[in-house]
Amino acid sequence: MKIEKISDNQIRCTLTAADLEERKIKLSELVYGGEKARSLFRDMMVEAYRKFGFLADNIPLMIEAVPMSSEGLVLLITKVEDPEELDTRFSRFTMPRESGKGDRELTGADDILDTIHRIYESKVRESKRNKNKEQDSEKMSGADIVRDEGEGDKNVDVVSCYQFPNMDTVISTAGALGGFYTGPNTLYKIRKSGKFLLVVHQGEHSAEDFNRLCNILYEYGEKRPYSAAQEAYLAEHEELIIRDEALQKLAMLL
Repeated sequence: MKIEKISDNQIRCTLTAADLEERKIKLSELVYGGEKARSLFRDMMVEAYRKFGFLADNIPLMIEAVPMSSEGLVLLITKVEDPEELDTRFSRFTMPRESGKGDRELTGADDILDTIHRIYESKVRESKRNKNKEQDSEKMSGADIVRDEGEGDKNVDVVSCYQFPNMDTVISTAGALGGFYTGPNTLYKIRKSGKFLLVVHQGEHSAEDFNRLCNILYEYGEKRPYSAAQEAYLAEHEELIIRDEALQKLAMLL
């Protein structure tokens, strides 16, 4: 189990297949909780407090869980002071209860379990929707499948935002992708801080490929909240560096 301090308000926890095997826990078992899973996450929160002094301490938590292809899991846990500023489409806010330190650590474990269960249920619903769409398509004739523009369901474009300390880090990130990501992505420079914000769209990529992209971006940058209003603000008030193909063009510099 690897725990990293991203900032005073954010940690990243990586659970590998070996970590789960050591505790005799299957990844699927995390969905339903149980004492072994609860103990694992409790130990994680205790270790985060021991190493970095990371404790919710009556501050809301944002928990993001990203499955890894190698039967592991990356958890990004962030303390936030103003939940209204954050996009809640991919996260769940947990309001700490008034209790002692031990209770707060256990609450963190419960919140992580609840988040993983929510993600699992979402994937199950998505899988059922896709299956129903495939069945409907098989029943249609070729003419029925062709629809006028604007008709029928449209794929939801998942969007994420990441912050980087400098341009060199962004370039290194682009190189680490190995050219597999070709979706729309735009790079901005924050005038006040000099840091860079990268907005990435899932585009035509599968959810698995987009998760892979997010895992790599986590390694180099810091996940930031995203909303359509925020991107509009960036376009109007911050410096546009590269539009639509930032990672693709920066990778060519290596």
